Amino acid sequence: MKKLFLLILFSGITSTGFCQLKGRTFEEVDSLQQIQKRKIIVFIHTDWCQFCQRMKATTFKNQEIIEKLSSDFYFIDFNAEEKRDITFQNQTFKYKPTGNNVGVHELALQLGTINKQITYPVLCVLNEKNEIIFQYNFYLSQKDFKQLLEKLKE
Repeated sequence: MKKLFLLILFSGITSTGFCQLKGRTFEEVDSLQQIQKRKIIVFIHTDWCQFCQRMKATTFKNQEIIEKLSSDFYFIDFNAEEKRDITFQNQTFKYKPTGNNVGVHELALQLGTINKQITYPVLCVLNEKNEIIFQYNFYLSQKDFKQLLEKLKE
């Protein structure tokens, strides 16, 4: 009985481990672009955004989406309220407080601002030269995200 429990536990851990989307850091992507050029998809979110959390719980848990993101793109899961300095494209971006225990990261503003404002969640796609080629600031279902990935792959 004990062996059966351990087998089930181990199977569950390994199978869920393979189903998770691995997000990269901006620094990792800078290095990886030197080896293999790919488009970068940046998911900009916050902990308090309900639509961001829904996308994480549904869209980014879809096995087909995980496989496409992992094989064809570099994916960055970026919290807009990240407090650490980030170096990307030889430039250092910092967290900017905007009030009492609130603020936003400069890089989130740089990549996620659409029509002079940032609304979460934001998908920002960069080409192989790290230029913004697409921005979208609404919830995307699994179906819509799959269609977007197909268009971006072309």
